[in-house]
Amino acid sequence: MNNTLSLEIGHYTSAGLKPENQDSCGARVPLDPQLGLKGAAFAIADGISSSPVSAIASQTAVKSFLDDYYCTSDGWNVQQAAERVLKATNAWLYGQTQQSPYRFERDKGYVCTFSAAILQGAEAHLFHLGDSRIYRLRRGTLEQLTHDHRKWVGEVHSYLSRALGASQRLDVDYRQVSLEPGDLLVFTTDGVHETLPHEFLTEQLALPTTSLNTTAKALVDAALANGSNDNLTVQLVRVTGLPEPVKTPMEQAGSLPLPPLLKAGDSLDGYIIEREIHASSRSHVYLATDKSSGIQAILKMPSIDLADDPAYLERLLMEEWIARRVNSTHVVRAATSHRPRNFLYTAMEVVEGQTLRQWMTDNPDPQLETVRRIVEQIASGLQALHRAEILHQDLRPENIIISPAGTVTVIDLGSARVDGIAETFSATISATFATTDIEDNPDSAVNSGQQILGTALYTAPEYFLGDMGSARSDLFSLAVLTYHLLSGEFPYGTQVARCTTVAAQHKLRYRSVLSETRAIPAWIDATLKKALQPNPRLRHEALSEFVYELRHPNPQYLHATRPPLMERYPVRFWQSVSGVLLLTVLYLLSLISSSA
Repeated sequence: MNNTLSLEIGHYTSAGLKPENQDSCGARVPLDPQLGLKGAAFAIADGISSSPVSAIASQTAVKSFLDDYYCTSDGWNVQQAAERVLKATNAWLYGQTQQSPYRFERDKGYVCTFSAAILQGAEAHLFHLGDSRIYRLRRGTLEQLTHDHRKWVGEVHSYLSRALGASQRLDVDYRQVSLEPGDLLVFTTDGVHETLPHEFLTEQLALPTTSLNTTAKALVDAALANGSNDNLTVQLVRVTGLPEPVKTPMEQAGSLPLPPLLKAGDSLDGYIIEREIHASSRSHVYLATDKSSGIQAILKMPSIDLADDPAYLERLLMEEWIARRVNSTHVVRAATSHRPRNFLYTAMEVVEGQTLRQWMTDNPDPQLETVRRIVEQIASGLQALHRAEILHQDLRPENIIISPAGTVTVIDLGSARVDGIAETFSATISATFATTDIEDNPDSAVNSGQQILGTALYTAPEYFLGDMGSARSDLFSLAVLTYHLLSGEFPYGTQVARCTTVAAQHKLRYRSVLSETRAIPAWIDATLKKALQPNPRLRHEALSEFVYELRHPNPQYLHATRPPLMERYPVRFWQSVSGVLLLTVLYLLSLISSSA
């Protein structure tokens, strides 16, 4: 077995007897680590002969697929990433047709057949619309892996029942097949496979050759000689080596031993331990220096007490995996090291500064503008995670670092959830694993026997209903953090964690952040109230909207009725009422005395 996917590629395309070649094909084989993570991509498209613009459609389909697939989130699985790209391409092609003179003639618009394969690890992920084909030759047997989307009207006439760009709705075939060394994937357009018999294809593909380009050209030439009057394209991909199976975090957790307790001066896998930073019943965190580069790193190691907790060990390993795939100034990064590890731990870059919890202790009454700058940077880090389809799920002051220069970094990704992670690593991270308890009130973190990811005081209410959460759940946590920075309090106290039914959550009452001692505009309170709605659908749609409204008053809030004076300033209200009553009593006494 090799450490990477090894392939041999060849292709040949020809206009044949037609004046224009409306076929298109292409391949993209990136270098590691992207090859191991995203795989190698291959695509073939065939424009329909009745359309004068289908050559543009086929070229666009192939190019956009090969380019855009590698721009998708590493957190998406292959099917999700490829289908999102195809949906975008389909929408663009369909839109072009609707804006053209052919909007009422589908067979003259931006339409093409399309077949693609993503080779990742020892699997091939196939995507198909139309009547181009993908075959697999294995040990002398040629198997057609795709199904032609062609409807026949009688014995002579037919039409495509599915094609890229033909409709607003995309219905793409998806199939996953195994790969073995020696497998040959064959991509053809109908100008080839409708002319050459299956047996002839099998014989020609099985012949020994020094170049797959030569084999592809020989097939095209044979189809032309056999009477093909269409465009002709063949693309061949031979698997010459497969990578070793990627160990899942669970498998790594089972194969690597836990490191021993360490002290300053000890060595571990090329690191020198400088000092212990943190120790608890769950983990030990050390500051270490890489002996080869001299760069410092933070090593996090599980407690020996958790050696038999595979869920925790898996989450620990996932933290570093996530950090390597998010590129943001405001999200912690994984340390750079290419040495094999002999123990189970994570290595992260050092983030200089103090935790937001420490900062809040030193700055108990921060200015509104200071809070805005902190919140905006946290939001930027969360947005980078969300773009990669990752939810943080444990936003709290202890998981945020502020540097001496004021740069804010989100750390501790151990509770994060990644969409699509189950395919790259065959294990799935469950949202029911536990991490931290509620501050000052541990009993509130219990939800009908289920423990919640994150710290309950900052956790969105939907998690306590058993929901998986969304980007709006991280928004709720950020709004709680904003509220806490401004007031030192929490919008619902400790009640959220106790509300494990929708009916109970309907009874939650938001506590206004306004106070006689705080210089906070009423529209800021309205912004927080919206972001902190128990129902996620009533919150802001995006983090950017919430951050924008922290600086720019929403006209709806400005025109809304302000809370009664008694609610905004209860002490001053009752003092005023008492004063009025006192004056009334004095006035009445004066009237009584004067009449006497």
